[in-house]
Amino acid sequence: MAKKEYKILSPTAILGYGFPAESFQRGIEENPDLIAVDAGSTDPGPYYLGAGKAFTDRLGVKSDLRAMLVNGVKKGIPIVIGTAGGSGARPHVDWCRAIIEEIAAEENLKFRMGVVYADVDVEAVVKGMKNGDLIPLDDQPVPTEKEIRECPHIVAQMGPEPLQKMIDKGCEVILGGRCYDPSCFSARPIAEGYDRALATHLGKILECAAIAATPGSGSDSVIGILKEDSFILQALSPERKFTAQSTAAHTLYEKSDPFHLPGPGGSLDLTDVSFTELGDGRVEVRGTKFVPTPKYQVKLEGSRCVGYRTISVCGTHDPILISNIDTVCQQVKDRVEHLLEREHAEGKSQVFFHIYGKNGVMGDLEHGDNALPHELGIVMEVLAETQEQANTVCSITRSTFLHYGYEGRISTAGNLAFPFSPSDTPMGACYEFCLYHLLDVDDPTELFSSEVFDIDGAKVVKAE
Repeated sequence: MAKKEYKILSPTAILGYGFPAESFQRGIEENPDLIAVDAGSTDPGPYYLGAGKAFTDRLGVKSDLRAMLVNGVKKGIPIVIGTAGGSGARPHVDWCRAIIEEIAAEENLKFRMGVVYADVDVEAVVKGMKNGDLIPLDDQPVPTEKEIRECPHIVAQMGPEPLQKMIDKGCEVILGGRCYDPSCFSARPIAEGYDRALATHLGKILECAAIAATPGSGSDSVIGILKEDSFILQALSPERKFTAQSTAAHTLYEKSDPFHLPGPGGSLDLTDVSFTELGDGRVEVRGTKFVPTPKYQVKLEGSRCVGYRTISVCGTHDPILISNIDTVCQQVKDRVEHLLEREHAEGKSQVFFHIYGKNGVMGDLEHGDNALPHELGIVMEVLAETQEQANTVCSITRSTFLHYGYEGRISTAGNLAFPFSPSDTPMGACYEFCLYHLLDVDDPTELFSSEVFDIDGAKVVKAE
């Protein structure tokens, strides 16, 4: 039987983004039943998953975790962390686990920790592809077996069920690999009898913390209060408040369908949801329904290296060049290709120009007016088979553009202004998502492995 209220403290939008100590402390004074935080996202792109590196700063993550662990463990408040290390593969989870163990040793904390890994065996994915169980999202093609095997790390978004297995084992701190964003917020209250639809919807908002308040912030704390037939959102900073509009707007966040939010095992039906302002910057939400899918599906994510990148950043103020920028960029590409054929690089390379002030953000989707800006920012990007090749082609592209004699040019000086020296920056390996697909599973926990550790200060013992 569910309690009357279940309070969830969400410290920040992503672990490592930081939060004001006073906001977090107000949340602790509310005596929350859970401290939960989303620690990752695919928003920074495919590099971090493929490279096995965190996109958040270690010192920032450690600072956030210290406040959560010291307050949570000492006050007996459970802690759940989802998508550890930014992308939630084993290297990311182990990176975050090491930070937790450091803090436990430094603060002499004692607790049981459950670690849930989201890594999926490549053979299971290949089998799913061959059996037709790998379902594309949107217009994604089904990857080849070769492409699947080229992914260094493949993860599945876990629902609440794998995390709940750690609850059953008495874990006070749960560290999850790649999670469906609401799962770290919803797993415990669902296990305690609260409505899955409301807990998931609340988790969807809490995963971004104060971004859903107004004015929004990615680095401030909020609290969610789950009830039997509704939930309430409350900001913890006097600078912010929840409104019906800000809450409804965030319900639409990252969604292609305003009324349905798909996730592991089913989707949220938001058709009859209401948002009511209660005063004092609080909003109450009602009417969310959970609709199970015929088959339980999890989303797979995997990225593969497609080459090496070098960039050069510059700008131009010449109205003649600006008025013909697309033509000149193509002419420079053609010239570089000709030079490479005669003298230089072995292997394939691609040259891209990103023009900021014209269409750098929207690219070919831009439909604005054709008014000429007074200056443009230019990012030259080269993708090649090796870093050395990328460096070479970028150098040739930059020097060609710098002195290119386009039609109407008056000055014989350089065409471009470079803010940095050196002008070219090797960016390393470049990755692209090739797995962004659904996979049918018979059991919500079957893809996910776990370990339990008893931590007592600097002593870490793996539980049987």
